[in-house]
Amino acid sequence: MTTPPTALMITPDRPIDGAPAVRRVFALDQDHGAVVRAEVLATALGVCEVRVNGVLVSTDLLTPGWTSYEWRLRYAQWDATPLLAGSSVDQAVIEAVIGSGWYSGHLGWDGNSEVYGAERAALVELRILFADGHVQTVGTDETWTSLPTETTADDLYDGQRIDRRVEMGDRFAAAPVPGEGGVRVVPFDAARLTAYTSPAVRRQEEIAPIRVWRSPAGALLADFGQNLVGWTRLSVRGIAGQEITVRHAEVLDEEELGTRPLRRARATDVFVLSGADDVFEPTLTFHGFRYVEVSGWSGADDDLAAALRAVVIGSDLTRTGTFRSSHPLLNRLHENIVWGMRGNFVDVPTDCPQRDERLGWTGDLAAFAETAVYLYDTEAFLADWLRDLAVEQEHADGRIPIVVPDNLKYEEIGAMAAAMGSSLVIALWNDAACWVPWAVYEAYGDAGVLADQYASMAGHVRRVGAALSPRGLLEGGFQLGDWLDPTAPPDAPHLAKADPAVVATACVRRSVAIARDAARVLGHDDDAAEFDALAARIGDAFVEHWVRDGRIHSDAPTVYALAIVFGLLDGADRTAAGDRLAELVAEAGHVITTGFAGTPFILTALSETGHLETAYRLLLQEECPSWLYPVTMGATTMWERWDSMLPDGTINPGEMTSFNHYAFGAVATWLHRVVAGLAPAAPGHSRVRIAPRPPAIGLTFAETALDSRQGRIATGWSVEDGVLRVVATIPEGVTAEVSLPSGFAAEGGAGVHEWSEPFPGLVAGSAAKVPSVVSTGETAT
Repeated sequence: MTTPPTALMITPDRPIDGAPAVRRVFALDQDHGAVVRAEVLATALGVCEVRVNGVLVSTDLLTPGWTSYEWRLRYAQWDATPLLAGSSVDQAVIEAVIGSGWYSGHLGWDGNSEVYGAERAALVELRILFADGHVQTVGTDETWTSLPTETTADDLYDGQRIDRRVEMGDRFAAAPVPGEGGVRVVPFDAARLTAYTSPAVRRQEEIAPIRVWRSPAGALLADFGQNLVGWTRLSVRGIAGQEITVRHAEVLDEEELGTRPLRRARATDVFVLSGADDVFEPTLTFHGFRYVEVSGWSGADDDLAAALRAVVIGSDLTRTGTFRSSHPLLNRLHENIVWGMRGNFVDVPTDCPQRDERLGWTGDLAAFAETAVYLYDTEAFLADWLRDLAVEQEHADGRIPIVVPDNLKYEEIGAMAAAMGSSLVIALWNDAACWVPWAVYEAYGDAGVLADQYASMAGHVRRVGAALSPRGLLEGGFQLGDWLDPTAPPDAPHLAKADPAVVATACVRRSVAIARDAARVLGHDDDAAEFDALAARIGDAFVEHWVRDGRIHSDAPTVYALAIVFGLLDGADRTAAGDRLAELVAEAGHVITTGFAGTPFILTALSETGHLETAYRLLLQEECPSWLYPVTMGATTMWERWDSMLPDGTINPGEMTSFNHYAFGAVATWLHRVVAGLAPAAPGHSRVRIAPRPPAIGLTFAETALDSRQGRIATGWSVEDGVLRVVATIPEGVTAEVSLPSGFAAEGGAGVHEWSEPFPGLVAGSAAKVPSVVSTGETAT
């Protein structure tokens, strides 16, 4: 691995509006032969883009991303050889443009900025290897200069202003540049530097508008047909000084751009034309949007469609898991889950990518982790984020923050924060310390993540032990509970029907069990015994105090789902809980009555206790609230609230609503494991379970595939004329445990396998009504 850079952190020596550049003109060392290799190491207090002789060194975006800056600042390592190889020129120029990024720009929902610091700065080091082995190093120090750039304002939430009239001369030549001044060194502890291990943020694809039109108020609007994360690129020629403003939003409201859900985030880019051919691409910001409003455009409306593109960005993750079925709404739901994850995995796993928040909420990821590790190869991404969780925990006396990185510790966020501060443990949110590394371990089979995070996991569960009441329960204090239960008051989403203490106790008991299992994997036998005893204590207390004659205290679907899936019940209690859960679902009309805690597990709880058809009725429900309701309303990502858009097409009136929140997309795990029938049976998928469970009505086929560490694993089923046919492809080194609905069981090794059996539940012509057209218009009217 390349050694860390030794350059200094520098900033302009005077105020500069917008994104400044720091640069250095330097002479290549002579008499050492040709340049054979060059690399750039770069980081920033903010974000940076580095050019050598006017050419971007890397297509990476928003470098160095967002980490717990106080203790970890990543540096990128880029190959610059093509820009200097064989060069015999006497002089070259290296430049870094510095955006505010997460460091000094707006962050959080209270309008705060400069949370980590007021000064944006950069640290850049160019290392050049010559033919004779000589190495020349050019690093940021007091000899560099600074200058303004055409980016006269930039902010992740508010957007970017680019003025192509800014006179910069030839900033990649040796001559002085207008406005050039000095720099000063910023005190910085180089021990904070750490190499990138997480995938960089990059451009993923480009999307053309599917429609350009005028709103009733005369605004020029464009629809890209997909709620996405990134920015727009605009190619234009016009009068020098002409301004084009691009505003972004996820939905339309009364046929105009629906910006209310963005709250304080302006999500607006401004482009000032030079008078020549201009291409604008605001790479120092990003937006969550499907629609844009363009003002100042002087060309024909139809010409905008050719001039405008949406650039989709995200952490450069490899897609690994897929799903497809005979139900088009279900397929669109799965795609919405994928798009929701793509848009929220932009360096940090955020709650939403569009409004004045975009934080790494731990509860969202705890709920979604098992889905995330299937859909994409997230091993390195999540391992890096977990390092921030651990370092935040270490510096907070063992308390795990509810967001990672934790910017909230610097902010005044009101009465709820004060209440949360009274609780030693905020269940589900804090449980990410155990749930996420375990999901990574199960998916990829490398115990390294458990070893790396073990101190964090053990510290969390010991904190749980200290927080238990004398009854052995996690009760008292404040809990977020079954957040966003649709039956809770719209302005108090933590007031779910499920008792928060029951939810909290179930969640932390799962964490203790995970920590016990991790201790066993790592050979920490004494810890395993300690955690096993703690898990038993919590489990016994749960049943003693909260389970009576098959009923669980608060009698809400979520408490039954958690108790069943987390192994808190046995025998008759488990059976009774499954029956009661199915009864509650039916009484509610097979619509969703769970929030963040219960939703990921309710279908599993039903199917594991003999209520498969009830689970399918809940899954395939199209009335609000349900998973498919947003799809029928034209959603192209997952929503924060089950009714972020109301049935009449208006936006939920609440202050907090987002149209791109991935947490409720955790249902995809049930689609993979139960509907299509592929689940891990050993860490890393060295053993898998092939156990599809088709419904009696509603689907005629389903299939899934996973590019695992062992190779591609695929399974699918179809029903025709009363016969169920299951096909599975198993790679070398993997054993499949097969279980069919009839009770047939077998094991199989590598190869393509096929099984068939009578399936009287679904016969020709009996499939439930399936929509022939899926709406793609996500608008409020």
